[in-house]
Amino acid sequence: MPTHPTDSTPDRPRIVGEANAETQPDAAGSVWQLTPAQRDLDSNVIVLPPGDEIRRHDGPDLDVLVLVLEGSGTLETAEDAIALYPGAIVWLPRRSQRRFIAGDDGLRYFSVHQRKPGLGITKRPSDS
Repeated sequence: MPTHPTDSTPDRPRIVGEANAETQPDAAGSVWQLTPAQRDLDSNVIVLPPGDEIRRHDGPDLDVLVLVLEGSGTLETAEDAIALYPGAIVWLPRRSQRRFIAGDDGLRYFSVHQRKPGLGITKRPSDS
């Protein structure tokens, strides 16, 4: 396997993960996250064991792209159910309703979206 630069310089292109990296057999949830501090995107690899789910919810106020890496499942939306399979690229418009259900062989997917603004302490506007 080739080596890749991994330094922490924020503006240097580099390999930050491996799509085909194996996860522990009992892994679940977010098993990988994009970590450079200075970035405009957030990204995760999510693993759902067979039959597990991410409950129905309204998504955040930003669009999300999902790439199914392994397994299968169903994405339930407000309108219908979408079959998920390796290689499927799914667009989740902002605030859209979604529920992910893993199939018999589990589900592993990569998601990417604009970084959510962090909570910060700010000064109170002056009373002028």
